[in-house]
Amino acid sequence: MSLSDADVQKQIKHMMAFIEQEANEKAEEIDQKAEEEFNIEKGRLVQNQRLKIMEYYERKEKQVELQKKIQSSNMLNQARLKALKIREDHVRDVLDEARKRLLQSVKDEARYKDILEKLMLQGLYQLMESDILVRTREMDGPVVSSVFPDVLVKYKESSGKDLQLKLDTELYLPSECAGGIELYTARGRIKIVNTLESRLDLISAQLLPQIRTSLFGRNVNRKFTD
Repeated sequence: MSLSDADVQKQIKHMMAFIEQEANEKAEEIDQKAEEEFNIEKGRLVQNQRLKIMEYYERKEKQVELQKKIQSSNMLNQARLKALKIREDHVRDVLDEARKRLLQSVKDEARYKDILEKLMLQGLYQLMESDILVRTREMDGPVVSSVFPDVLVKYKESSGKDLQLKLDTELYLPSECAGGIELYTARGRIKIVNTLESRLDLISAQLLPQIRTSLFGRNVNRKFTD
């Protein structure tokens, strides 16, 4: 039994509708799968970028923290250096005051003669030579010469040896120095410096820890005081 044209058209339309439905369903399936893959890839890219951003700011935060520590350390060191400088300035003021008093002490002639005698004997015991040249400030020439007799007697009593002392009248100690003497052997090969400044420097170096302790108290962080 043959189909009429109307039945054929109806069958064709039915088949076309079925094909179109299948195509639409397939297209939706493809679109859905593509959407899912897009979302997955987008999520992966977003997560990767998020991690990169977090790592970037974490590095920045560490850099800022390190910079703060370095800056804090530098400021602390600067403060310490400033405090140390102020302390050293105080110590220097104390030593300068000691030098000023030293200059005042030589104005007492009797006291100065006693100091010169002791300085001279100390130097002579170190040299243990028989012929000594004594150098002093030009202004101190007379007072230095005046102690020679007592020095010769005391040196003879202590060492049992005779001694010749000669005042240097060609070269002198600087007039701005506080006083004292320098002793030379006859050939000038050995020299003993017993100026008041040299003695003060020696004593200051020995007493410096005590001076600091007196001014600023004991430093609990220091194991040694020398």
